[in-house]
Amino acid sequence: MIRSVVRGNGAALPRRIMKNADFEGMVETSDEWIVQRTGIRQRHVAADDETTASLGEAAARAALDSAGLTPADIDLIVLATSTPNNTFPATAVEIQNRLGMHHGFAFDMQAVCSGFVYAVATADLYIRGGLAKRVLVIGSETFSRILDWNDRSTCVLFGDGAGAIVLEAEEGTGAIADRGVLAASLRSDGVHKDKLFVDGGPSTTGTVGHLRMEGREVFKHAVGMITDVIEATFGQAGITAGDLDWFVPHQANKRIIDASARKLGIAEEKVVVTVDLHGNTSAASVPLALSVAVADGRIKKGDLVLLEAMGGGFTWGAVLLRW
Repeated sequence: MIRSVVRGNGAALPRRIMKNADFEGMVETSDEWIVQRTGIRQRHVAADDETTASLGEAAARAALDSAGLTPADIDLIVLATSTPNNTFPATAVEIQNRLGMHHGFAFDMQAVCSGFVYAVATADLYIRGGLAKRVLVIGSETFSRILDWNDRSTCVLFGDGAGAIVLEAEEGTGAIADRGVLAASLRSDGVHKDKLFVDGGPSTTGTVGHLRMEGREVFKHAVGMITDVIEATFGQAGITAGDLDWFVPHQANKRIIDASARKLGIAEEKVVVTVDLHGNTSAASVPLALSVAVADGRIKKGDLVLLEAMGGGFTWGAVLLRW
């Protein structure tokens, strides 16, 4: 059978780093308060000349270099983002043009923080269906553009950045020992829309709007939803938590990450945590965490890796792959 194997990965972060202490003169908060409740210590914030497209391009080029490929080798670009450069065209098409790629096709995927997980699962289907041989999967966000900087409950949580991987078709045996995407499970439930959303849009207010969140409600649902979708993915692959080498969760809140790992029986030393460095970068969160763990030598070829995310909508999902 055909497997979608990771050939390379990359990341890009804005130049400016904003520490927790930088918020103390803006809203009623403190470094201690933020760290205790979220685990976040800093985040990157995009400058005027740094956009979802420019960060996505930089991450894409890094992933291509890592894979030893060029844009000419790519058939499809899937960009996960909730903060596109324009309402249309898709920012993926802009990245395609920035890369000098005038063949193939490109589109955006909007599943908020779950976007990259959704995009990997989607790219895998295109590869296994024979419509693409190599796919550039990108998560890129500039959430700083949609934050209410007077709302201390949300403005301290989010950051900007981009991450990318290159997936390539490769013959596999169909066994769990194969490299590539092995299983995926995706979910959504729109009944939870008002718990995490942006209060604007072209068809309603004609404005971009600001991010709004009921933090306690999100936390209340997060652990149960995350564990449910992961257990479904384990079931598809016929594995248990003990078989994992690495768990790369969405980096939204350290307490959610810790509680989910405990409930699933995933050892703490197998959990990749970068929320302290990046904050919540939405669809860029998982590929940014991947890039850190690959760069420092933790994730190696042949490792069994679980990706997981949950976002507004609610959307949530998991992908199991062998690196």
